[in-house]
Amino acid sequence: LQWDEEAKTITVQDNGIGMSHDEVIDHLGTIARSGTAEFLKNLSGDQKKDSHLIGQFGVGFYSAFIVAKQVDVFTRRAGLKSNEGVHWVSAGEADFSIETVEKAERGTTIVLHLRDDAGEFADRFRLSSIVKKYSDHVAIPIKMEKAPEPIEDMPEAEPTADVDDTEKASDGEQEQAKADKPAAKDAESETETAPPEWETVNDARALWACSRSEVKEEEYKAFYQHVSHDFEEPLTWSHNRVEGKLDYTSLLFIPKRAPYDLWNRDATRGLKLYVQRTFIMDDADQFLPLYLRFIKGVVDSNDLSLNVSREILQQDPAVATIKSALTKRVLDMLTQLAKKDTDNYQVFWEALGQVLKEGPAEDFSNREKIAKLLRFASTHTDKEKQDQSLDDYIGRMKEGQEKIYYVVAEHFKTASNSPHLEVFRKKEVEVLVLYDRIDEWLMSHLTEYDGKSFVDVSKGELDLGKLDSEDDKKAQEAQEEEHKALTERVKKALGDTVDSVRITHRLTESPACLALKQQDFGAQMRRIMEQAGQQLPESKPILELNPEHPLINKLDQESDEDRFADLVQILFDQSHLAAGDQLDNPAAYVHRLNKLLLELSH
Repeated sequence: LQWDEEAKTITVQDNGIGMSHDEVIDHLGTIARSGTAEFLKNLSGDQKKDSHLIGQFGVGFYSAFIVAKQVDVFTRRAGLKSNEGVHWVSAGEADFSIETVEKAERGTTIVLHLRDDAGEFADRFRLSSIVKKYSDHVAIPIKMEKAPEPIEDMPEAEPTADVDDTEKASDGEQEQAKADKPAAKDAESETETAPPEWETVNDARALWACSRSEVKEEEYKAFYQHVSHDFEEPLTWSHNRVEGKLDYTSLLFIPKRAPYDLWNRDATRGLKLYVQRTFIMDDADQFLPLYLRFIKGVVDSNDLSLNVSREILQQDPAVATIKSALTKRVLDMLTQLAKKDTDNYQVFWEALGQVLKEGPAEDFSNREKIAKLLRFASTHTDKEKQDQSLDDYIGRMKEGQEKIYYVVAEHFKTASNSPHLEVFRKKEVEVLVLYDRIDEWLMSHLTEYDGKSFVDVSKGELDLGKLDSEDDKKAQEAQEEEHKALTERVKKALGDTVDSVRITHRLTESPACLALKQQDFGAQMRRIMEQAGQQLPESKPILELNPEHPLINKLDQESDEDRFADLVQILFDQSHLAAGDQLDNPAAYVHRLNKLLLELSH
């Protein structure tokens, strides 16, 4: 690879197979034609696997005219005589000229005559940077001329004769000395610069193309830091080569921490894409789903075109196949990490778990695999740390338990202290405690796991199935009938602010709680949708009363209807607060509460 700043030219030269007169017309005369592609079609077996041909003429070649006003090609096919060389020249228009020339060596030389506005490319640093970025891992070495290094000036020799001696020299000697000076000066200028040397500017070693046994652990870690710009080491990685219907290599890394732009949906993300070791793009996001956007690494395909674009990637069926395979590979990596290194998996989960929770909604085919990787807080530990898997939960299920129970709230303390958990704590039935912003949306797409359905303990009528005995169920029915008049009276006092009022079996300590209909959005999901500008249908809660609580007994005995209405409203507002909701009219709540306190003090 050579350049000439003054002439504004770039020269690319090889000593390969070259082309004959007919081949030049055939390959360079048709833009859409790809000589290498035709050649590869005729290869088979190991010969095809071992070929590292990357230069495809056709559209790729004609891209030279983006920066060049004229392109000259000098070539001679191996095996032909030196006088059978070919000179092809074109200005990128519809026509070209071709002639037979003398060319001593086989191979091809391409000269780009740069446009006036593209002279910046005739620069050693710019060219070497381009080679390093796009062709650093090409198996063939790319050489550039080393920048000339001036040789240090030799110290001047001490005069061998003084002035008097010079004056004593004969006229002929003085004339000869004058004649020798220009020759000496020319000799010095010839030795001022060293002869040009060549250096390889590309690494010519693609780490991912090497066998796993050839790559050291330190090399993998260094490569991860190079592709991710992360100063930390990766948690784990997977290096894999696929051969068969598709031929590609992948090297995927799972980071320890979330990138700063993880939640910016407009941020660039994706794998580095190479085609036959030639760099194509930095952020090819077509090879992994969005919920795995934290994965860093490289995919190198031998089946894609070097002229591939984002639009072509979206339509190429090979890309969809590779995406499916890489997605499963990442999920397998995470599964292995969770099995073999729980501490590091916990590091991953705390940094990136919320992103993985997007998976069940985006990737239906892998929903079960993703669910196995999820981690939750639970009433089993009563800690905020999300370290319990669904398999852990199922392994601890009570005899007769058929469902997986969970509660959702805005914060861990709100969720773990929810009144809806009281009956579960009494019966020692574990409940998953969900408090991440995404959790209710996650559970709307994760309806079952391992044949067991999920139940939100705050929605619908509580049905514990076999966890309730027949005696329990009969007692509940009797209570509902006994307090039917109370529930009707409370509903009348609250009017249209509630959907209905009923006796609850969820509560053991609290006087009342709010429940939602099975199909209603929870408070967390409703806030998210409203913040996104979505118009949601009005949803009214169900007020559930605990008939065994002293306050409910007192309420049932209250004869003053105004005082009864105030007490009911206070219970209703308190139920909102216990659920983590905000009151529509907090001042009215304070007024009623103060009024009640004053009455109690007299």
